[in-house]
Amino acid sequence: MTPAPGEPGADASLGRMSLIKQFHGDLEATSQGQMLTAGTDVPGSAGYVAIERVTGTLHGRSGSFALQHNGTLARGEPHLTIAVVPDSGTEQLVGLSGTLAITIVDGKHSYDLTYTLAAVT
Repeated sequence: MTPAPGEPGADASLGRMSLIKQFHGDLEATSQGQMLTAGTDVPGSAGYVAIERVTGTLHGRSGSFALQHNGTLARGEPHLTIAVVPDSGTEQLVGLSGTLAITIVDGKHSYDLTYTLAAVT
């Protein structure tokens, strides 16, 4: 993640970052996106939203799709939902729906995409 430059006089508790990721496994892809964050005065509490466009192959099907993140941290307790944006799939990924889970162990992120690929009529 790359912090975006702040604006003069901006609220320091609000942030914006650029996302660039690589996925390996059944999903061989890269992604780019934007994240907005909100910090608080309470340790372990914050929130973020993000949108990213994933481009590559999923089980050999090529195309792209968008992911929407909604995350909060309430006094250290994380709550995160990441969903495939409806009707965002392109090419061979048209009709893709699902969710993405993130597991973080020792600072390393692993992703689990649960999805369906409906036939589009």
